[in-house]
Amino acid sequence: MAHPTQLGLQDAASPVMEELLHFHDHALMIVFLISTLVLYIMVAMVSTKLTNKFILDSQEIEIIWTILPAVVLILIALPSLRILYLMDEINDPHITIKAMGHQWYWSYEYTDYEDLGFDSYMIPTQDLTPGQFRLLEADHRMVVPLDSPVRVLVSAEDVLHSWAVPALGVKMDAVPGRLNQTAFITSRPGVFYGQCSEICGANHSFMPIVVEVVPLEHFENWSSFMLQDA
Repeated sequence: MAHPTQLGLQDAASPVMEELLHFHDHALMIVFLISTLVLYIMVAMVSTKLTNKFILDSQEIEIIWTILPAVVLILIALPSLRILYLMDEINDPHITIKAMGHQWYWSYEYTDYEDLGFDSYMIPTQDLTPGQFRLLEADHRMVVPLDSPVRVLVSAEDVLHSWAVPALGVKMDAVPGRLNQTAFITSRPGVFYGQCSEICGANHSFMPIVVEVVPLEHFENWSSFMLQDA
């Protein structure tokens, strides 16, 4: 959960998000080193009164400043491509959930069950209880089991939406007439919040996503209760 004045990203709740955090720190360090080097060269060129004739015309330094940026780009591209392929891997999911975007709420269908589906609306500010978050709480949460591969099929019924949960490292566009898929594995129990990340109309900011991660036994009890209630 993000908090005011937070500088970094949210704490990871999935292995993919942990990889993304590591890559963020890796790329940020490279940018910091490049910025420091460029700043030092600029200050040195402006402040020094000495001139080195070998810098004015030097094949060696031209080779260095051509090869060095290429090496830096490779150091950034290789881990980036690795994570990109990791995010697309969907191996034997234990459960499949279909998330449909509407104006302006989400509906979830647990396709492994016959009649398990519900709509998820934002809880109005006046109905919030102490400890709940404004604009982030939903009346029905998407409950998933801990340490289980979860596949999410994402689509929309009317306009473009985007199903995004930062702590899980998941963001997938919901396109009408098209079925996209993404997957995640949760590494710790908890409640994780997200929001629609595609401008979808007047109430775009009022369709939150709430994912609750519970142990498998609790998930089975919850699904049994929901099926009986249906």
